[in-house]
Amino acid sequence: MAEIAKRESLGRDELESLVALALDEARKLGVDQAEVAASQDTGLSTTARLGDVENLEFTNDRGLGITVYKNSCKGNASTSDISPAAIRGAVAKACSFAKLTAEDPYAGLADADKMATEIKDLDLDHPWDIDADRAIALAIESESAAMTFDKRISNSEGATVATNRGTRAYGNTHGFIGSYSRTSHSITCVVLAEEDGAMQRDYHYTSSRVADDLDDAESVGVRAAEKTVSRLGARKIKTTNAPVLYIPELARGFIGHAIGAIAGGAQYRRSSFLLDAVGEKIFPDFVQIQERPHIPQAMASRPYDGEGVTTCDRDIVTDGELRSYILSSYSARRLGLETTANAGGAQNLLIPGSDTDLTQLTANMGTGLIVEELIGQGVNAVTGDYSRGAVGHWVENGEIQFAVNEVTIAGNLRDLYQRIAAIGNDQDLRGGVRCGSLLVEEMTIAGA
Repeated sequence: MAEIAKRESLGRDELESLVALALDEARKLGVDQAEVAASQDTGLSTTARLGDVENLEFTNDRGLGITVYKNSCKGNASTSDISPAAIRGAVAKACSFAKLTAEDPYAGLADADKMATEIKDLDLDHPWDIDADRAIALAIESESAAMTFDKRISNSEGATVATNRGTRAYGNTHGFIGSYSRTSHSITCVVLAEEDGAMQRDYHYTSSRVADDLDDAESVGVRAAEKTVSRLGARKIKTTNAPVLYIPELARGFIGHAIGAIAGGAQYRRSSFLLDAVGEKIFPDFVQIQERPHIPQAMASRPYDGEGVTTCDRDIVTDGELRSYILSSYSARRLGLETTANAGGAQNLLIPGSDTDLTQLTANMGTGLIVEELIGQGVNAVTGDYSRGAVGHWVENGEIQFAVNEVTIAGNLRDLYQRIAAIGNDQDLRGGVRCGSLLVEEMTIAGA
C-alpha cells in the first residue's frame, strides 16, 4: 500500500506520543481527569462497473479527540491537525467547554484498577500489499464472473475491492496509554437479473483481516450471480403463520436486537423491551451467548475497551437466561453496577449452534420461509414489536419451491426469542456476532 499515502502514516509510538502530549497539557490546565484517543487510517477502495473503473479512492486520515472532566462537568474537542499547537488548542477548547456544561455525577473515567496492564497481541494487523491496478483488476474479474454466469444477468451495480489499516491509541490520566493496529479487507459484487420483465438484485461479499483468507474474486462474483438468479420468478404468498428460517448473516441481526436492548444506555434510559431482565429466561434453554474478545484475527477482537478497561471472556446468556448487561463505566454508574468492559460495544459474540446447517434446517422446517434479505427498520426497541419486509424462498416438504418477495414477517421479539427452535453450526465469521442459521418455529407472514 505504498502508493496510498502522499503523507507519511503515523505509527503506534507516534500516536501514543500525541496522546501523552494532550494529557500533559490537560494536567497543566488543572482538569480533574482527561482521556485522549488518536487515530490513523489508510486505505484503498475501487469499484468497477460494466468493465470500467467507476470509483477509485485513497484515504489517509488522522485525528485526535480529547475529553476532560472538571467538577463533574465534561468537555470535549477534536482536531485533524496533529501539530503540537493544534493539540494544545483542542485541549484548551475542551476545558472551556467543560465550564459551560451541566454537572453529571456519573461522568468520568473508568476506575483506575480496571485499566489494562497488558496489551495482548490479537494478530489483527495484516496489511494487504495491493496497488490500484491490481485492485481494479480484481474488481473487474469479480464483476465479469457474475455477468457471464447466466444470460439473465442483465446489469451490475459494480464490484468493489477495499482495504483499510487503522491504528488506534488511547490514554487517560490514570496513567494508561495503549495502542494497536488492525486491518480489514473485502471484495463485494452486486448484480441484477431480469426475466419476463421482472428484475431482481442480490450481492455477495467476502471480508477478513487477512487478505489471503478472502474468497477469490471470481467466486465472489459467481456467488452473487447465483443468489440473484435464484430470486427470479419471485411470487407473493397468502398471509399465514409459519416457521421462518434466517440465513446466518441475518440471524446475527435478529439476535442483535436483544444485544441493543441489554446495552447500558437502553437500560438506564428505560427504553428497552428487555428492561431489568437480568435473571430472566429470555431464550430457550439451548441458547448461549458468549463474549470472547481475544479471538485472534476476529473482526471484533479488542485487548481493551474504549476506556482502557481490560476485556475478558464472559457469558452474557447461559441456558437461555440473561446473566449480564453490556456496560460502559458511565452506564454502569447510572445503574449502580460495574463496567463490563464494553465501552464502544460488545466484542465477538458467539452463539453456539447444533450440528445442523442451513440445508438441514430447511429440511427439518418442512414448510416455511427462508429469509435472505430484510427491508425497512420496523423494530420498536421499547416494546419489542418487530415487523420487517422480507425476501427469500418458500419451502414445502423440506425443499425450496420458489422465490418470495413483497411479504412482511412480524411478531414481538420477547415472544419470538422464546420460539427459536434451532440454531445451526454454519456461523458467519464476517462480523462481530457469530451466529448460524436460526429457525423460529412460527411467525406471522403477511402476504397477498
